[in-house]
Amino acid sequence: QVQLVESGGGLVQPGGSLRLSCAASRTIFNIGAMGWYRQAPGKQRDFVAAVIIGGSTNYADSVLGRFTISRDSANNTVYLQMNNLKPEDTAVYYCNAAVGPRHFWGQGTQVTVSS
Repeated sequence: QVQLVESGGGLVQPGGSLRLSCAASRTIFNIGAMGWYRQAPGKQRDFVAAVIIGGSTNYADSVLGRFTISRDSANNTVYLQMNNLKPEDTAVYYCNAAVGPRHFWGQGTQVTVSS
């Protein structure tokens, strides 16, 4: 089992940047995949980005080239660097850890992109 705590959300103007952090309660060295999802009001939760054990990454088409996911196993933390933010990026962002067949979620952090 693993507890996840997200931080770093906030209000930012279009074109701005934010870095989200996801701190895990235990080592992430052997967690197969860690990722970020987001959910806008009235919409389903969607995949944003994932980093697989070994370091390969996957991104949703809508964020490719703007967002970068990374994992710091020494500090049990996963980051999501978000650049050139757009109003449509506004959502609650959730961290996810896939441990075998089980998925664990954080409580989410709000990102609002508005002028």
